[in-house]
Amino acid sequence: MGTIAVPWYIGDPLPSLVVPAPDAVVDAAPGDGSPTQRMGVIYRRLADVVAADPQPVVWAGDCLAICGVLAGMQRRGLDPVLVFFDAHGDFHTWETSQSGYLGGMPLAMAVGRGEQTVVAGAGMAPLTERDAVLVGARDLDPGEDDAVAGSDLTVLAVDEVRGWEPPDRPLYVHVDVDVVDPAEMPAINYPAPGGPTLAATADALRHLAATGRLAAASFSCWNPALPGADQAAHATAALAAAVQPGGTT
Repeated sequence: MGTIAVPWYIGDPLPSLVVPAPDAVVDAAPGDGSPTQRMGVIYRRLADVVAADPQPVVWAGDCLAICGVLAGMQRRGLDPVLVFFDAHGDFHTWETSQSGYLGGMPLAMAVGRGEQTVVAGAGMAPLTERDAVLVGARDLDPGEDDAVAGSDLTVLAVDEVRGWEPPDRPLYVHVDVDVVDPAEMPAINYPAPGGPTLAATADALRHLAATGRLAAASFSCWNPALPGADQAAHATAALAAAVQPGGTT
């Protein structure tokens, strides 16, 4: 499994994101366009790297990196199921978001909802909603909650992952580390108390890895500028270790 660092956050550099021993760093200059246009450039470069790696593990500054990972997997001829761990739904569009925060939109974008600038820029074909699984979401905004409820997404709690039977297809697991309770995962921009433990989340990841169908994994990381960043870095490393080959269930 190759480790790929994507030290960017919503189209801007995040040089303080330290990734352990990356095999590649996505450092493409994105130009001066809008944030979505810049991210399209960054994640097309990420797709280039992912397409050349048979089992990538990506550490990124935001969840929109899933567009680049999916684009790279699709270039390799894969038809993946996305298993998306997040304390939030990330299922906003411009019509539902009150803040306009792009970091609340990536899962919606990935299944063809809302603005598609990042998706198109990365070279990704949107997934069907039936090919996406939202895991651990507990902090949904008004409007977003209705969108999730009315969608064809599969919605699971972290402790339900072991009882879920994934399709016999390649799996792409993305983890926004804020899915873990903030008591064990500090330095999060939008913490959501009441989440699963680090151990429970790692156990769910080991279970998915043990299927033998895990084709890619990615992690949307902590904020290096916030208190507790060192603890969060160690906790994220524990989650990354759980998707490595040879993990036990």
